Amino acid sequence: MQGQLPPRTLLSLALSLLFLNMATAKRGCPSSSSQLLSQLQSQTNITGNTGLLWEPYMHLQNLNTSALRAACMENSVAFPSEDTLRQLSKPHFLSTVYAILGRIEHQLDALRQQFLKTPAFPKLEKARWNTHGIRNNVYCMAQLLHYSLEIPEPTQADSGASQSTTTPGLFQVKIGSCRFLWGYHHFMGSVGRVFREWGDGSRRSRRHSPLRAQHKGAGRIRPSRSSQRLKPRAQVPR
Repeated sequence: MQGQLPPRTLLSLALSLLFLNMATAKRGCPSSSSQLLSQLQSQTNITGNTGLLWEPYMHLQNLNTSALRAACMENSVAFPSEDTLRQLSKPHFLSTVYAILGRIEHQLDALRQQFLKTPAFPKLEKARWNTHGIRNNVYCMAQLLHYSLEIPEPTQADSGASQSTTTPGLFQVKIGSCRFLWGYHHFMGSVGRVFREWGDGSRRSRRHSPLRAQHKGAGRIRPSRSSQRLKPRAQVPR
């Protein structure tokens, strides 16, 4: 049997791994905002798919009936609508998304606690880490665009102050969780569509920029109309 490492060595290894992870996190932001935007579009496209969490949860909790699916698809007031997100300025949009993703992480972790002994829902932990990665990329985008993330004050719905103080039953907990997952997927899809509009807008601005038009026209030098006219040939004297 191999001997165990002394506690001091284990502590040194742990600290080395900690500082390595911190250094990796600091280097993790891409230097290109277009590259980061492409990553965010791909990530939100994946997490916006209801087949990732909502559909497995509905089957796992025996909620897969027409009436219960309709009840679970009610929009949650905890998530802003797509129109609301689209009307925000870029700094406010990033701040709002960053704050909501932080709350989503906590709710996904609380939901994961309910399924610790259930191997049939393995995607829940992965979704929590994916959400954490998207939140980090939102932070990186704010840094690249020189925006400061100002976390909005939580609303009454966000803080849960409007909820009843009575303990909900098991069925109410299931309905609340399925509505949260539906709102989560819908919110991520809306965020992805806004990010795609950012990409479309930047491409349009580059395509129609005066500098690009000037550079494009500089390669072609068209002869003037006067130079295109044929000059009369000189007659040879006989």
